[in-house]
Amino acid sequence: MLKKERHDFVMRQINLHNRVLTSDLVHLLNVSEDTIRRDLQEMSDDNLLYKVHGGALSKSYHSSFDDSTVYAKDAKITIAKKTIPLIKDGMVILTGGGTTIIELVKQLPENLMATFFTISPLVAVELAKYRKIEVILIGGMFSKNSQITYGGHVISQLSEINADLCLLGTSAIHPIDGLTDTDWEINQLKKTMLSSSRKSAILCISEKLNISLRIKVASLENISYLITELEPEDLQLENYRVKGLRIL
Repeated sequence: MLKKERHDFVMRQINLHNRVLTSDLVHLLNVSEDTIRRDLQEMSDDNLLYKVHGGALSKSYHSSFDDSTVYAKDAKITIAKKTIPLIKDGMVILTGGGTTIIELVKQLPENLMATFFTISPLVAVELAKYRKIEVILIGGMFSKNSQITYGGHVISQLSEINADLCLLGTSAIHPIDGLTDTDWEINQLKKTMLSSSRKSAILCISEKLNISLRIKVASLENISYLITELEPEDLQLENYRVKGLRIL
């Protein structure tokens, strides 16, 4: 595979998942770890991504958050607006991180009165702009790859919450395999968040449909809402119609 083809593939993965791991790229591209490291360094030097230990992050995933670098921004805004009616005054809401969740927070009603627990410092910063929202950032070890807190202490805190609604992005969703990811620690967080909430909504651009990764998070039957930028009747969503899952 030519260098340009590798770089294009890496950017595709970055755009879809906001992050890539060196180990995954080695496997997917069937090249050496040194080759991937050189590719990521070159792409970092070209200001295409942020190189971190063990992989790379999207430019839009960095703490200096820049709206202009958000991939599929219009689709994520559409998803955010479709999610807003699920959020009511007085709710306790649990959120993950990621650019789709941040776009959602930016669309919240100005006078919303609710309590948000989050494992994402970036989401917490956006939530703090709302005068009537109580923001609780769950602390622990910080993942440079995923930009969220993680670890046993975080899982312990999450397990004590009884949230009305859990809002999560996803790296991949598949009609048979359900929600999947590549990071064991992050998967444990997501499983705990889902089990700590009465209802759950997965916010997902349609490009992540029909993708299955290595580690399972949850079956479709364990999700309350699937929210994409597509119309609910779109044929791409036909295989996702399972008992208990509402498509918005």
